[in-house]
Amino acid sequence: MKKFLVLILICFASNVFSQSKDDETIISDDENKVYNTAGIDIVPEFPGGINEFYKFIGKNYIVPKEKPVFVKGKVYIAFIIEKDGSLNDIKLLKDVGFGTGNEAIRVLKLCPKWTPGKLKGKEVRVLYSLPLVID
Repeated sequence: MKKFLVLILICFASNVFSQSKDDETIISDDENKVYNTAGIDIVPEFPGGINEFYKFIGKNYIVPKEKPVFVKGKVYIAFIIEKDGSLNDIKLLKDVGFGTGNEAIRVLKLCPKWTPGKLKGKEVRVLYSLPLVID
């Protein structure tokens, strides 16, 4: 019975001491955390608003030549708006084919910096996703 109690005590002590983290690790984890738009105080915004963003896309998007006339739909894109407002990690979630998704990625890489999102007055990285309509 003594051996059993000593074993439980050792397991308990190792568990308690193995769970601790120093403050520097916690801070660095929060520095690179990516938030959803629902979890922040101020949502990122394109200069001039979302209507200006869609105007920017419409002005710079070139319909691929190999796209047949009958292909229509939505291209879904996700990207991270960094603390400085730049776009990073642009990913194609859904494509209608014929190079439409690659063209959307190309245009987003040309995009000017956004106003970054904020949480508790501090700029944070934010995951943003949206559909682009292809006619």
